Amino acid sequence: QVQLVESGGGLVQAGGSLRLSCAASGITFSRYAMGWFRQAPGKEREFVASISRRGYSTNYADSVKGRFTISRDNAKNTVYLQMNSLEPEDTAVYYCAADPAGRMATTQYEYDYWGMGTQVTVSS
Repeated sequence: QVQLVESGGGLVQAGGSLRLSCAASGITFSRYAMGWFRQAPGKEREFVASISRRGYSTNYADSVKGRFTISRDNAKNTVYLQMNSLEPEDTAVYYCAADPAGRMATTQYEYDYWGMGTQVTVSS
């Protein structure tokens, strides 16, 4: 049974930082590209960042470039999202997702497995 479990969300003031984690089980983690998406109330789910199977390549949404960093530890079956200089506009539920084809896609339809999400709230 595949499970992706996000953690690390919370309430933070604007300008602060959070580090999200996503622990995977039930898959051979190193064979999957991983992505982070987010969904704010009343908005569609949007791409945040993705990382290749071995972590050598990354991709970011323009809105988070220079502030967020995606990384992974294949020995721990975990992908991370370091979020710095947070803004109220970053408030959303953050989801991690796994892509077996390794495409590092920016669209949610390319990802086969999803976590339940973790809430990030940034106060002004």
